[in-house]
Amino acid sequence: MSKRYINVPKHPGIRKDTVTGKYQALKKIGGKQFAETFESIRQAQHWRNVFNGDRASLEQAKTTATLSHVWSRMKELHFPSLELSTRRIWERRWTVLSELGDHRMEDITSTVINRWIERNKKFFTSEEYKAKGRGCAGRCNLYNELNLFTTIFNWYKAEDEFEHESRELFTPIRPRHKKMAFIREPTVKPEQKKITVEAAFKFISALTEIYADLALVQFYCAGRIGETAGIQIPNIYLEEEYFMIKDSISWCNKSKMFEYLKPYPKNKEARRVHIHGPLREIIERRLKDKYPGCNYLFHIEGRPLNYCTIQANYRLAQQKTGIPYRGTHCLRHGMATLARRVGGMGLDSVVAMTGHKDLKLADHYSKIDGEVQKETSIKIVEHIRNLGLDKDSHLYTGNVVTLKRTK
Repeated sequence: MSKRYINVPKHPGIRKDTVTGKYQALKKIGGKQFAETFESIRQAQHWRNVFNGDRASLEQAKTTATLSHVWSRMKELHFPSLELSTRRIWERRWTVLSELGDHRMEDITSTVINRWIERNKKFFTSEEYKAKGRGCAGRCNLYNELNLFTTIFNWYKAEDEFEHESRELFTPIRPRHKKMAFIREPTVKPEQKKITVEAAFKFISALTEIYADLALVQFYCAGRIGETAGIQIPNIYLEEEYFMIKDSISWCNKSKMFEYLKPYPKNKEARRVHIHGPLREIIERRLKDKYPGCNYLFHIEGRPLNYCTIQANYRLAQQKTGIPYRGTHCLRHGMATLARRVGGMGLDSVVAMTGHKDLKLADHYSKIDGEVQKETSIKIVEHIRNLGLDKDSHLYTGNVVTLKRTK
């Protein structure tokens, strides 16, 4: 029968639990034996060094705040500078991360993160979670929660309030954690985000007039749907042949209803868009439908568009046409890819169309590696055929060295 506990080499007084993987530290003080269990050897060593028989003093020795306290202070001090939508997204991600809320910052080690990932992967792949049904999306990974922890930790390290206690702490997130946090491949493939020109116009033709105009403007501008739906008439300069994307609609995360108009787009920089012939036709058509007191180019009787209505119309058109593209963002991806192919200036053309600041993100939106590889491989085959080399390929089929049988 194997032993449950095994001594850890070069660490006297510390042994490992072979069942749980935790470490038990032992210390004898005044003839009395004390024992404590920890997640890591480092914690066990620390306990043996500082423990004097008084458990209350041990708790006092831990000077770092709990993750929950850091989160609450971050909400008080940092959240006011964030967008409402960002705050809601972070709150939603915190519901999963809050399992670690009672841990002190010094006690959150890479081992603790390991076990947190394993627990949640087990839950999100369980029949219990699948049975929850509507409102509980199928999980692909835990990347967002890991990113939120990194954000909290970086804020904690930078905040003056925690300057002394966080000085010697290092993030417990390791490169392996991203691999561990993977659950399954997403159902939407990357190529399904980049709509082709043919599919885009087929899709737009299945929309009713206002949503067809909205989709066309979004496509031509390579815009985000909130920025397109939030275009303001005073920012349109028909004579100068351009308009400015300065605003963006903020919709409620849950109800998808209009909440307010942000006076800046996502990257907080206004973007100029040239008005070519097709855009001019759409703008002039929408201006004829201008509602008194309403500055929105796209509206329903003077009221801004709701995302739930846009989404419903887009989905219906996607189903009618049978195209394999989903969501409202595929038009932005599609135009970014098209700009890279025909723009002639590579990523500069993409950035000019999409307004991205980060070249890596622009590259992600417009990547055409698969198409280039396909076109190149076809050209290579045609070149070999033109040389007539493939005709002699049957001569080499017998050029095989056989191995003798061995006993």
